Amino acid sequence: MEVDKMDENDWRYHGEGNKSLVVSHVQLSKVLRLLKYPAEDSENPPQTAEQAFRQIQNIVDFSSNVMSSLLGDKFIHSGEVVKLPLEFVRQLSIKVEHQRPAWRCDKVMDIYSGCALCLPNLTSPVLLQRSHTPPPLCVEIKPKCGFLPSAKHISKDIKSKVCRFCMHQHYKVGSGRWKRRSLYCPLDLFSGSRQRMHFAVRQLIEEPQNNFKIFKGGQCIYASKEGGGGGGEDPSDLNSLLYHLRPYFLYANNRIHVSGKAVLSDFIQVLVNALLNSGHGGSGGGGGVVTERREDGRTFCEASLFNKERSRHGSQGLPSDSVLSRILGTQMLDNLNIEGLYPLYRRVEQHLRDFPKERSSLQVDGPYNETFLERLQKCPAEDDGSLDYAVSKVHQYRVAMTAKDCSVMVALVPSADDDDQDDHQDVLCPQRRLRDFLSPRPPTFSYSVSILDLDPKPLDSVPLQLSLDHKIVSCYTRTLAAAAAAERDERTLLFRPV
Repeated sequence: MEVDKMDENDWRYHGEGNKSLVVSHVQLSKVLRLLKYPAEDSENPPQTAEQAFRQIQNIVDFSSNVMSSLLGDKFIHSGEVVKLPLEFVRQLSIKVEHQRPAWRCDKVMDIYSGCALCLPNLTSPVLLQRSHTPPPLCVEIKPKCGFLPSAKHISKDIKSKVCRFCMHQHYKVGSGRWKRRSLYCPLDLFSGSRQRMHFAVRQLIEEPQNNFKIFKGGQCIYASKEGGGGGGEDPSDLNSLLYHLRPYFLYANNRIHVSGKAVLSDFIQVLVNALLNSGHGGSGGGGGVVTERREDGRTFCEASLFNKERSRHGSQGLPSDSVLSRILGTQMLDNLNIEGLYPLYRRVEQHLRDFPKERSSLQVDGPYNETFLERLQKCPAEDDGSLDYAVSKVHQYRVAMTAKDCSVMVALVPSADDDDQDDHQDVLCPQRRLRDFLSPRPPTFSYSVSILDLDPKPLDSVPLQLSLDHKIVSCYTRTLAAAAAAERDERTLLFRPV
């Protein structure tokens, strides 16, 4: 990629989050991630080009020096900062503007600094693709927080019974962010139980919101209509998804009709297998240490529609080196919850108010290097009242929040029919009963798993998270109270004397 010969016509809109917009190259397996500003700052950027460069470099350093150590470097693609011609960036901004979701247009793309983060396009893994096969599939999952907080650090008992994601759904619908709730529960996905994981993925498909997308050959073929995907005409149409998936799950040279339900089930099973086996370096085989998670009662969410009794006798827990286990372990650095963390944040905030020049030595804004990582890992178990303890816990919380907001990318590459499967250990295949098919050989996939969206969370996000936490819990308790009142009214009408 020659920076001085950049042409906006070689790039297309790929997607965006709260703080950045992503474009992908039409031929090269590359994406550019550009910063966004509030629309009111469109003519007066809030930071200089040097500050923008440092912001993106901080993302690279945080990913490569901190998150890579915690999550495993085999899952991380940190990328590099690039300086782009300003005219190219301006023309690119004009080109993609009409493709952006309307609800994202309260922010505009940074056209002043020329800085961007260059990353591999994980939705189109050309290096994995084999000849004479359909294009690779890539599934993007934003799994969110996979555990319940400890009761001793929270003021509302409901938080130890219902997960943050499930409560947040009521708040999002109530505030108009989404039209209907997602019934996905992160605790099911992080359970390690194939049944619960299958159920969780099915709920993501039913209501993807901004937590689930599917790409084929780099093009988004399934996503929330509201969130936009930069892909097909109706990116959340289940029939359209089945149309795209069916060629990947045909048996016996198309001689047998495979139902849509079977195609979807096989697809989910392949995805679950990849998530569980991701610690084996691409191997589809089983094994590995399984981390049990039954002991503290924080593995089931009362709001989940999954029937707990169905998985009582199944294996619980994730393989210890799997991508979800690594993410969950990093999320659990937040062992105080926002309520327990906030007093420590205030301790740090007060010190910085009194001694603002120490912001750098405390690494509040970086640098994200080995010293920062060591500060995380050597935090005392108990609060000794010191500033160092408070700083370490706040940094742990920020890292945990990054893990709670990351994305998992699972690339699935169909194996060619003439592949000798005995020569490939990196194979996933859905387990189907032989009597269901004339052919005993189900479709197989190679896979790779990566983690994206590993930006450091700013210190000033802590009070915002506390405020949001109060709003979410209050909304959910009101919802429960209203439901209980409606149920009482219904019973009163039902048993009214005649």
